[in-house]
Amino acid sequence: MPALLDPLTVAALVVGLATAAGFLLVAAAVEGPGGRRRLARRVDAVKGQKRGAASGDKEVRSLSMRGNISKMDQVARRWMPRRELLVARLERTGRSITIGRYMVFTIILACTIAAGIAIGAGVPVAPSLLVGLGLGVSIPHIVIGKLGKRRVAAFINLFPDAIDLMVRALRSGLPISEAIIMASHEIGDPIGSEFRTIESGMRLGRDLESLLWDIGKRIDAPEFRFFIIALSVQRETGGNLAETLSNLSDVLRRRRTMRAKARAMASEARASTMILGSLPFIVTIILMTTSPGYIMPLFGDIRGLALIGLALFMLATGIGIMVRMAKFEI
Repeated sequence: MPALLDPLTVAALVVGLATAAGFLLVAAAVEGPGGRRRLARRVDAVKGQKRGAASGDKEVRSLSMRGNISKMDQVARRWMPRRELLVARLERTGRSITIGRYMVFTIILACTIAAGIAIGAGVPVAPSLLVGLGLGVSIPHIVIGKLGKRRVAAFINLFPDAIDLMVRALRSGLPISEAIIMASHEIGDPIGSEFRTIESGMRLGRDLESLLWDIGKRIDAPEFRFFIIALSVQRETGGNLAETLSNLSDVLRRRRTMRAKARAMASEARASTMILGSLPFIVTIILMTTSPGYIMPLFGDIRGLALIGLALFMLATGIGIMVRMAKFEI
């Protein structure tokens, strides 16, 4: 108990909390705005008529997959908060990562970091566990987000070419379902692997629209939702689907061009963010190498640790603001 009340330990706890808050703030800034409730309500309104059939299909799939769920997955699904969001993030990566594996990796990483800090740096157990927990939760979250974004970007990059293949198939007289299946065999991954699930699902008797919405949940890209809504509207109102998809392909290409121009215009701001964000750590490493007696009192005094925690929080806040300023939604 006295060790926990030591001023040095309290300051280390403050530093750990500031570090964890900084990582979460930067992760939230990189992840982008999370308020998509209006879009979710619109999507639910469009696909509301298919909810009955989709819920039945989900029950059948859950019964068929129940035997393949490990005990660790069952524990994670029961106790992990917001597991539906985590499942969607894991599926977006296109890899066979279950909730149980993710939870085990997070626990192992947090314990390893905490043990390394406690043994290597001689920090007390409580702040080491706090820092290890913050880093152990933040690092897998950031890695999974990066993998998902990379796969979605690859999907969107190939999507106009896939639409062009569908347009040619439609103009030759094939139905849209056959056009999608043909595109799945002609286009590489990730479009090919995602569209092949449509072929498998249709063999099991599922309808095309519910299969497309399942892919839309995994991909979570407005371009693909445009495609699904265009198919739904055309099915209800009629019209030339080939011409509609051709216009959609042209819009997606123009959108990609505008996004590339915006990214080029924001390159200077991103470079400034990386330089300014890494400069304090580089200076600290240089001082610890060249003049350790000058900077080490900062880490051994309670006032220095408090200043370190405040500096990390302010640095993370500044990086988050600069990332938001350099990010354009098109």
